[in-house]
Amino acid sequence: MSFAPVIPFSGILGWEFLKRSEATQSATLMRQAALVRDEAYFRERIGGIDTAEDLVSDRRLLRISLEAFGLQEDLNARAFIRKVLEEGTLKTEALANRLTDTRYKELSAAFGFGNFSVPSTKISTFADGIMARWKEARFEAAVGSVNNDMRLALNARRELSDLAGETISDRAKWFRVLGNPPLWEVMRQALGLPKSLGSLDLDRQVSVLETRARAVFGSEKVSQFAEPAKVEQAIRRFLAVSSAQMAAVENPALTLLQSARLSMRL
Repeated sequence: MSFAPVIPFSGILGWEFLKRSEATQSATLMRQAALVRDEAYFRERIGGIDTAEDLVSDRRLLRISLEAFGLQEDLNARAFIRKVLEEGTLKTEALANRLTDTRYKELSAAFGFGNFSVPSTKISTFADGIMARWKEARFEAAVGSVNNDMRLALNARRELSDLAGETISDRAKWFRVLGNPPLWEVMRQALGLPKSLGSLDLDRQVSVLETRARAVFGSEKVSQFAEPAKVEQAIRRFLAVSSAQMAAVENPALTLLQSARLSMRL
């Protein structure tokens, strides 16, 4: 019998319930027989993977690996994923560095096939790291089957914190936000920005993001999200705006007034 997370409320109330029950619900999910078998399979086989070709040739290993990075929709794009992995991330012209979606770069860097003579799969702790990420991703996917806003919120909580701590410029971090579709959706709504922002060139988009972040969060820097309270503020704003938009669809009379009131409470 499959497990579906319990999220009895939408919006901020649902988020508070999910945070309180997250550990218990995640543990329940990971006790599902199919997931237990997947974890055992990955741990048993990954150490014997020497090349990108080895990985993409094992459909089950590839599926689990892609799931860990939220890229499971590319399971059938074996040639594409092989190229992403083989070219690594150290060279500017590598495919992973040329793709807008930064999750491909994270995948390639994690496995290290194109970066090192000995891939990361040979490191004794490699399976632990990928499995930790995979379990988070599988729980987020399960949550998304019930409420996609909650899935986006969970993803943003992890991604924002990780990105804030990276040793790159804040402007580069904003480019990373733009290149991560799930995270970008949360930040776009939290900052009250239209989807049409994507029609601007990247430098202009980042300038708009910095201006809005300064107005909303008090700083234009992504590094501010190293503070859990800042991450929580962003998530609550996202959920408030998303809930207001849903209510507006169901009852157009509420529209902008409700959205403004919700934002003022945060």
